[in-house]
Amino acid sequence: MDARNRTGAEGPMNQASPQTHRTLALVGASGSGKTTLAEAMLHRAGAIPRAGSVEQGSTVCDHEPEEIARHTSLGLSLAHFDWAGPDGTPYALTLADTPGHPDFVGAVDAALSVADVALVAVSAVDGVVGGTVAAWEAAGAAGVPRVVVVTQEDKARADFRGVLASLRAAFGEHLWALELPIGEEAGFRAVADVLSERARVYDGDGAGHDEDLPPEVEAEEHALHVEVTEDIVSHDDAQLEAYLDGDEPSAPELERTFRREVAEGEAVPVLVCSGLSGTGVDRVLDLVCELTPDATEHDGRVLVGEGTGGTELRVAPNDAGDTLVHVFRTVADPFVGQVSMLKVLSGTLRTGDKLRNATTGTDERVHGLFRLRGSEHLTAGTLAAGEVGAVAKLTGSPSGSLLWTRSSGTARPVPTPERPPVYAVALEPASQSDDEKLPAALARLVAEDPTLVIDRAGDATVLRGLGDTHIAVAVERLARVFGVRVGTAPAPVAYRETIAGTATVEGKLKKQSGGHGQFAVVQLNVSPLRPGDGFEFVDSVTGGAVPKHYISAVEKGARDALASGGPQGHPVVDVRVELTDGKTHSVDSSDMAFRTAASIGVKAALADAGTVLLEPVSSVTVTVPSELQGRCSPTSRGGAVA
Repeated sequence: MDARNRTGAEGPMNQASPQTHRTLALVGASGSGKTTLAEAMLHRAGAIPRAGSVEQGSTVCDHEPEEIARHTSLGLSLAHFDWAGPDGTPYALTLADTPGHPDFVGAVDAALSVADVALVAVSAVDGVVGGTVAAWEAAGAAGVPRVVVVTQEDKARADFRGVLASLRAAFGEHLWALELPIGEEAGFRAVADVLSERARVYDGDGAGHDEDLPPEVEAEEHALHVEVTEDIVSHDDAQLEAYLDGDEPSAPELERTFRREVAEGEAVPVLVCSGLSGTGVDRVLDLVCELTPDATEHDGRVLVGEGTGGTELRVAPNDAGDTLVHVFRTVADPFVGQVSMLKVLSGTLRTGDKLRNATTGTDERVHGLFRLRGSEHLTAGTLAAGEVGAVAKLTGSPSGSLLWTRSSGTARPVPTPERPPVYAVALEPASQSDDEKLPAALARLVAEDPTLVIDRAGDATVLRGLGDTHIAVAVERLARVFGVRVGTAPAPVAYRETIAGTATVEGKLKKQSGGHGQFAVVQLNVSPLRPGDGFEFVDSVTGGAVPKHYISAVEKGARDALASGGPQGHPVVDVRVELTDGKTHSVDSSDMAFRTAASIGVKAALADAGTVLLEPVSSVTVTVPSELQGRCSPTSRGGAVA
C-alpha cells in the first residue's frame, strides 16, 4: 500500500466534507465480480486489513448467512470508507453492493434511488449479458450517471477489446475507454491511462507506480487518446479553440470537461481492473472521484401531497435547510432490531433528533446514527445533506418513506419501478406458536422488501415474490431472524369476487350501553367497475348529512368489507362505493361508528346484488429479436412467423 492511501485511511480522511461524499451503486449481472471489487476497494483504501473471498464467505458485503451459503449477494449492503485522490483531495465514499440475481432487483432499485453514480460491473470474460442490460436500464431509469468497470481482466479468456466493442454496440458510441489493459489473463499487470498517456504498473499486492507506456500498446493508446480528446474538447468552446490552435489541454483539464459530460449522461467512461489481484483498483477509485458528480451537485426529488399522485418537489442538498431524510431500505437485525438505511436529502441529521414520518405519520426519534461497513456499525454523530448512513429502531418507517421536521403534511420518495410478483407459495406454520407470530413477522419482512407481497387465497396465507430463490430466502429469514418456522405448499388459485349488479343500501350502527353510545347511518350505492379498475370511493353527500371528518372513516369501512371477502369467501375487487346520505349524532357518533356502519352497508350490498367469481388471468409477452425471426409466410394470418 503506498503512502498516499495509508495517510488517507487515517485521521485526516475522517474529516472529509459532505461536498466530497459519493454514494456508488455497484450494479451488474450475477457473477460479474461486484462483491470482489468492493472487497478490493475496501482493502486498497485501508478500511480492512485483508481482502476476503466470496467462496470462503469472508467478504464485508456478503455477510448474511443466506448469502454465505449460496456464495452470492442477495440483499443491499453498504460499505463506507475514505479515499484520497491523486491531488490529496479527501473523499468519503459509500459503496452500495447489490445482487445480480434478478429475483432481488428490488435491492438494485433501492440503491439507485440514493446513488450519485452507478458502477456497472461487466466481466471481461462474459461480456454483455442479460443482467448487464437490466442494470444499465435500471440506472438510466433512475437518472443516475454511469461508469462501466470491466472486471476479472486477469481471468482466462478475458477479452477487454471484445467486451468494449460489445458495450458500444449495445449501449452506444458515447462509451469511452479511458484505460487499456497492458497484458491480459494471467499477464494483466498494468493499465494504460488514455488521458495522461502513462502506464500504471502493479506489483503482487496491488500497489502501483507510474511508468512510460510500453511499446506494444503505445500506438493503440495514442490513437484512442486522440479520439477521446477530440470528443471531449468538442463539448467546450475554449478547449476546442485551443486544441485547433495546437494547444492540447492537460489531463486534469480534459477530466473536468469530461466530468460534465458524465453528469449529463452524454459520456460513459469505461475502466478496467481485477478485483482479485487489485490491479487497477486504485485508478478506478481515482477516476470515479474525479469524473463523477458529488452528492451536493444534484437535487433530490420527492412527492408531496395526498393520494397516489402528489406534486413533485425538488430538494436542494443544503446543510442548513430543513431536515429531510429518505429511508430507502430497512433490514431486520436479530440483535439490534430494525436497521434503517437512509440518505439525508436536506439539512443535517443528528443523534437525538425528533422527526415525523411524512409517509406513515409516525413520530420517530433518532437514537444513534452510524455508517455501515457490511455488518459493522461505524458511529456517526451527524450526517450532512447528501450523506448516507443508518439508524436502528425506527419501527414506524418502512422502506420507501420520508422523515422531516414538519408537524403535518404528507410526502414520500419518488417511487421505484413496480416489480410485480411472479412466483407464490402457501405458508404452513409449523406450530400454533408460529401461526400466532406469523402476521407480525410477515409485516416486518414486507417492510424491508416491498417486492414481497402477502396475499390470502381462501384460508391460506400466500407469499408472493420475484422467483423461487426470492421466496426461499424469505422463508429462511422468517426462521432465522423472526423465529417463525413455516413450510411451503403450492399456492391455491387466488380467486376474487366482484359485485354482480348495483345495490342501494343503508348501513346502520346503533348501540347504547350506558355512557356514550355508538351511532352512525350511511346510505350507499354500490356498483361494479370495469375489470382491473380496483376500488373507487365517491363522496356525494350534500348539506353536511355526514360531517367531512367522518368521510374517510366511511371509505375505510368500505375497504374493510371488500378485503374481508364476499359471500363466496374471496376478496372483492372492481367495486364503486358512493356515499349519498347519512345521519349523525352529536354525542354518540365517532370515526369507528361510521367505519363499522359502512362495512355493514357494503356487506349488505354484496349479499343483495350477489357476486361473480373471478379467476386469475396471466398475460405473457414474448419479445424475439428481428434477426432471429424467420421469414413470414404471405398466407399466414396475423403475420405468424413461418
